[in-house]
Amino acid sequence: MPRLAGKVALITGAGTGIGRATAVAMAAEGAKIVVAELNKQAGEQTAQIVAQAGGDCIAVATDVTSEESMKAAVAAAVGHYGALHVLHNNAGGSTNIDDTVVDAPIEEFWRVINLDLFGTFLGCRFGIPAIVASGGGSVINMSSNVALMGIPGRDCYTAAKGGVAAITRSMAVEFAAKMVRVNAIAPSATMTARVRALVAGNASLSKLADAHLVGLIEPEDIANMAVFLASDESRMVTGHVYPVDSGVTIS
Repeated sequence: MPRLAGKVALITGAGTGIGRATAVAMAAEGAKIVVAELNKQAGEQTAQIVAQAGGDCIAVATDVTSEESMKAAVAAAVGHYGALHVLHNNAGGSTNIDDTVVDAPIEEFWRVINLDLFGTFLGCRFGIPAIVASGGGSVINMSSNVALMGIPGRDCYTAAKGGVAAITRSMAVEFAAKMVRVNAIAPSATMTARVRALVAGNASLSKLADAHLVGLIEPEDIANMAVFLASDESRMVTGHVYPVDSGVTIS
């Protein structure tokens, strides 16, 4: 039996990169997928890719920084499939204008806090009650290796992803009794199109990419961890932040 048979998974930011890879991987394991994506066209493209591979998927135009939009995405998932078992708060990302706390533009700080941290907060605010009503399940947040080690020149992103790691632990304690597990994945630089461009323009990030011990990370590597955390194989796992980083945080 497929590892995610019978499960409904909502994935934010699934129009490209890690989110798209996760949608494809979870669908291949039997999950019904809701792509919650700001870019409507990209979201629909992911849904088509999943459908062409034999999966069951819908796309919902979603702004994770909007309370009403995130609430509507969860409602669409439950309305279409009748339940929600997996929430992957994947939407987020840094830019090449991030910098030190002294030099970073103030607007960049609020952009990344709003997208990466508040977006995760809203996903959980509306997604967790739906998971509880469905009998329990798994929340998978996206932290980063920058929340686990010191990396210069990314203080805005570090603040947001550190917040994601912290709230992951507190929610794991808060909702365990309701059969909701909450974990996070902490990737290092993952070779999506956006990250390839970011690394190319940042000396510190290029040095980080060169430090990967077992090779560069692809979106599918993160998707594989997300599938594990979504599955019943991880039923005794909650409150942890899992590096998928090719050894960067220990090298």
